[in-house]
Amino acid sequence: MKKLLFGVLLFIFQWSFSQNLPSYENFKHYSILKKNDTINYYVYSPEKISNTTGILLFIHGSGAFPMFNITKENKSVSVVSTIPFDLEKLPKDYVFIVVSKKCVPFATINQEYHPSKCFYENESLDYRVWQYDNVINDLNKKIKTPKNTVAIGHSEGSDVVAKLGTVNKNLTHIGFWSGSGNSQYNDFALMIRKEVSEGKIDENLAAKKLDSLYEKLSDIEAHPNDIHKFWQGNTYKRWHQFSEPAVENLLKINVPIFVVIGTKDQAVPIESSLVIRSEFIRKHKNNLTFRIYPDYDHGFETVPKDPNEEPQDKWMDVFKEFMNWVEKNN
Repeated sequence: MKKLLFGVLLFIFQWSFSQNLPSYENFKHYSILKKNDTINYYVYSPEKISNTTGILLFIHGSGAFPMFNITKENKSVSVVSTIPFDLEKLPKDYVFIVVSKKCVPFATINQEYHPSKCFYENESLDYRVWQYDNVINDLNKKIKTPKNTVAIGHSEGSDVVAKLGTVNKNLTHIGFWSGSGNSQYNDFALMIRKEVSEGKIDENLAAKKLDSLYEKLSDIEAHPNDIHKFWQGNTYKRWHQFSEPAVENLLKINVPIFVVIGTKDQAVPIESSLVIRSEFIRKHKNNLTFRIYPDYDHGFETVPKDPNEEPQDKWMDVFKEFMNWVEKNN
């Protein structure tokens, strides 16, 4: 399981370097003041907000990572970004929105960020949903009657967008990308069984790993609000909060939903996403579009079959298909 976590973290940083990096200076900062709290969100738009007609929110995945990490040395500047979009290819009539997690800076310059107690205390599904719900409502004061309010949740963000869709009635289209339909707990069991099917471990070792997994999950649920105990790089509180099966929330949503999963996803077993499609059929729901991309990984890069091949970044290709789908489903 540690190997799985390492792979996901490695993916995050490789992904950050592989994109056409947007500039943090192109984003405008807005704050929503609430009782004992402040929500910080950032808007990219070539046009004035009041002149745009659509809202596009990106809900990123897990971890306490600033959107931009800038290193300035002499006359050179290097930038790492966790925003995977080519901003120049975003639709001009939409505002593009990202929201900072609690106590995580939008950008750091010449410093390494370490998560604070404040971050861990607020690292929860309900808190992230509350943030985005308030941001959407605030934007609707700035953009009168937007034609579309679109939210894309990727990885952990898929859990957020699924629950957000049950809370905020302004949403018109939902992108559920690289997300699990089942509880995240069950995904770890599926990963162990996958190791068996691939011949990496035998049944005896698999049984021991499953016993160890369920012992750990029982301990997490015995301490569901603990921010001092960690497993796989996250607090017990975080695991408990994000154990809610996303399919249960998706089934409550009536606006169009676009689910995307890659067959080579390192973090989410494709079997866990397939439950979404079967449950929508079973419940006679017809608002689901389900896409499987062969040989795409968690961040929609191709996984080369030949050691001489280079992985190809397909994120913006997926986004283009998604936005075409949005226009067809107005």
